[in-house]
Amino acid sequence: MINLQYTNHKQVSNALKKGLTTCQQLVEYYLTQIENTQELNIYIEVFGEEALAQAQALDLKYKEAPESVGKLFGMVISIKDVLCYKDHKLTAGSKILEGFESLFTATAIQRLLDEDAIIIGRVNCDEFAMGSGNENSTYGPTRNGLDKSKVPGGSSGGSAVAVQMDTCLVSIGSDTGGSVRQPAAFCGIVGAKPTYGRISRYGLIAYASSFDQIGTLSHSVADAALVLELMAGADEWDSTVSSKAVPSYSTQLNSTQNVKIAYFEDCLNHASIDSEIKTATQELIQKLKEDGHQVEAVPFDLLEYMIPTYYVLTMAEASSNLSRYDGVHYGQRSANIDPKASLSALEQVYRKTRTESFGTEVKRRILAGTFVLSAGYYDAYYTKAQQVRKLIFDNFKKIFESYDFILIPTTPNTAFKIGANTSDPTQTYLADIFTVSANLAGIPAISIPLATHTNRLPFGVQLMTNSFEEVKLLSFAQQLMLEYLAKT
Repeated sequence: MINLQYTNHKQVSNALKKGLTTCQQLVEYYLTQIENTQELNIYIEVFGEEALAQAQALDLKYKEAPESVGKLFGMVISIKDVLCYKDHKLTAGSKILEGFESLFTATAIQRLLDEDAIIIGRVNCDEFAMGSGNENSTYGPTRNGLDKSKVPGGSSGGSAVAVQMDTCLVSIGSDTGGSVRQPAAFCGIVGAKPTYGRISRYGLIAYASSFDQIGTLSHSVADAALVLELMAGADEWDSTVSSKAVPSYSTQLNSTQNVKIAYFEDCLNHASIDSEIKTATQELIQKLKEDGHQVEAVPFDLLEYMIPTYYVLTMAEASSNLSRYDGVHYGQRSANIDPKASLSALEQVYRKTRTESFGTEVKRRILAGTFVLSAGYYDAYYTKAQQVRKLIFDNFKKIFESYDFILIPTTPNTAFKIGANTSDPTQTYLADIFTVSANLAGIPAISIPLATHTNRLPFGVQLMTNSFEEVKLLSFAQQLMLEYLAKT
């Protein structure tokens, strides 16, 4: 059984103020939880001594001047192994970055540290965030804490299980096509992704630059709101980040007004969807109608184009982004260079390093991405996919002219068995069919736990809204959690 001591930062903060616990005791508790869950392969590296020292310093700071502590005082977080943290190792779950140590801290992580968050370790993930099951890591798969034979989802699977098994309060992940929301659904927690450009990507290892976004995994919407709020905002180091003012998400979660919600019948009638997930989503829709919300089915005939469009574009961007990993600039380099070979020594370094040090899935995506960008195929694949992406974007904008939210299941199924899709990777790709739309359109989305399947695994429901309307999204998600989902 999972023994949750605190499920949100408000509880932690109140306990600290009343003297019921200290930062040091919190870290000690989480370190014990990490020790007790080693078989799940959650953490690549635990910053135990460092976290304890930071906790002791914060306890002293609070004792001397309580008003001086930051907004995240007492929050223990883990970070996905794609986020830079100065003087700490960073590998993106890949052999090719073995031994690499970051020279700087990601903007988002620095902003959390500035508010007195405590980082307890870096967690496992699919190599270069490419995967939907956390099976594609050089460190081996992370296992779902509710059933060790099942995946936790991906690529932020380590982050999801870290929160699920109470080894930290919040984990910071990244979401390129559902990599925060899908594992959140598989693990029964909250996963939130903001608008593209809302949070700086400086210090986030790139997979697909026009899709990647930093997100959160937590037990509560309130913690997601607080952490997103503090990470968001303009950054001189990222030219794609928005300069829009950041509202106070965490203080605007009390809305109880009725809203207009669209849903896609094509999602609920899709051949891949589990019958229990379909029924639970329909029951939620009916309950919302009974509570006075306007909930209507809207046509959306682009669902079948989502996965191919997403993968053509992200693989193309991955081919470009990962070209820098060549065994020369940094990271692992092949030792098997034959000076007598016909190829030049430099070409051998490139070829052997990339062949030996990239995993199977990463190589598959680089090759596919290089193909769709090649002469003769660029217009047929890449250009066409960009045109479809624009259609998807326009369709969503049109829907949001009449509706506040779109509601669909987060995933078509519950967590699948580790290794089940190894021989057919397209089945893994299809697990993202309901999540990739938010990244294609660049809009904010959140997954909240909906129910538990008869197989005893959780699944979630996903809400999406218009760009930069995180306040509305988080507020309604909180309303759902408190007024309905907590009762199911």
